[in-house]
Amino acid sequence: MSTPKVPAEFPSTLGALRESSYVPKSVREELRINLEQRLSEGRPLTSAVLGYEDTVLPQLETALLAGHDIILLGERGQAKSRMIRSLVELLDEWLPIVEGSEVRDDPFAPISAYAISVVSEKGDDTPITWVHRTQRFAEKLASPDTSMADLIGEVDPIKVAAGLFLDDPLALSYGLVPKSNRGIFAMNELPDLSERIQVGLLNVLEERDVQIRGHLVRLDLDILVVATANPEDYTNRGRLITPLKDRFGSQIRTHYPYEITTEIAIIHQEARLPTSPKPITVPWFIDDIVARVSHVARKSHVISQSSGVSVRLSIANYETVVANALRRTLRTKDQAVVPRVSDLSAMVQSTQGKIEFDTMDDSDSDQIISALVSLAVRQCFTEHVLLEEAPGIVAAFTGEALVHTGDDLADQSYLDVLAAMPDLDAAARRVAGPRAGDGELAAAAEFVLEGLYLTKRLAKDASGARALYRARNR
Repeated sequence: MSTPKVPAEFPSTLGALRESSYVPKSVREELRINLEQRLSEGRPLTSAVLGYEDTVLPQLETALLAGHDIILLGERGQAKSRMIRSLVELLDEWLPIVEGSEVRDDPFAPISAYAISVVSEKGDDTPITWVHRTQRFAEKLASPDTSMADLIGEVDPIKVAAGLFLDDPLALSYGLVPKSNRGIFAMNELPDLSERIQVGLLNVLEERDVQIRGHLVRLDLDILVVATANPEDYTNRGRLITPLKDRFGSQIRTHYPYEITTEIAIIHQEARLPTSPKPITVPWFIDDIVARVSHVARKSHVISQSSGVSVRLSIANYETVVANALRRTLRTKDQAVVPRVSDLSAMVQSTQGKIEFDTMDDSDSDQIISALVSLAVRQCFTEHVLLEEAPGIVAAFTGEALVHTGDDLADQSYLDVLAAMPDLDAAARRVAGPRAGDGELAAAAEFVLEGLYLTKRLAKDASGARALYRARNR
């Protein structure tokens, strides 16, 4: 996203800024004032995340109103980084700084040696530039090799070689934290920092200053620090030093979506579906099953819960299922792209890298994922489908009836089956809805058959995404 152009009427010198209506505020004041306005207007803190309206967001609002530095605790894929980035929306749109300042010096109260010198020399003629709020956010992923120079700063050997003395403040090259002055600094996975670097952040959080290589330099920083961490690393046995934990004013626990409907809404918001020459229609039960697989995995004893099951799993699975349906449709020449239960087998490839297994042998991962999908299908079927025609459908299989399904069969193959089995046709039409097309009827028929199999009323011989449904006594 490109940065908006600075309005021409904005003051360009310190003198013009003094005569304008601009009133300097600290970053915490900006956040508080703008949040108060949002709340009084009935607008949410952010619309970028779903499912936190009654849990996490109220706590985040309270922390911002209190002016606290914040740490968000949660497993991966709980929108922690997204929430932090959305805080930029609460900053004032434009901020005046001393032109050329590395640390976004306030023209009325400069803190760096450079800006102090410029203001002292030029006075009201000091050139001013304006920074958009999107540029007032810095983010760093913590890692064991993160150095003090990365975060705080270091003596710049190039400036020394150019003639500056080692103890000259102008010889310093500032790190991300000073460069985030008058803005928001986010540190993801904070416990991954080495203890030596964690100690270096103590002054930033408490005294709001930095020290660089023994230099007698004190930068009175105006900064909001927001960090993230995995709860397992944040305990007394974790990797975060206790004094640093104590510096955060608010600790907020995030969570995965509690409801299937919330997970579905997130999927619809985030999924990037493939470009298709034909319309894409995803049946409601496919939405439900894909979201439910993640919910089932979050309760499974064979999945590592300390690593978490990210919402990104649901999004990737959804994209994969639709892509598999598109692949079939291009070959069968059907009129629309409609995912079926048989397309769910493709989720193995998008699930493998996003969950960690507690089992000793990862070679069983395919079977574990298939079992999770089957459990999700059965739960969806039993919760949402009241199958009055079940006895008639089962009775139709007591003769010689066999039904083949698969992700390589055209819609017409299913329509032929429905024409021969009135009870299955009635059930499929009720599941698919009154305005269902051929693809949706085919998907609904397959869903009903799989539901009858998983509730032990039909038998199934399966091989990959292909299946043959038959009577249980055959």
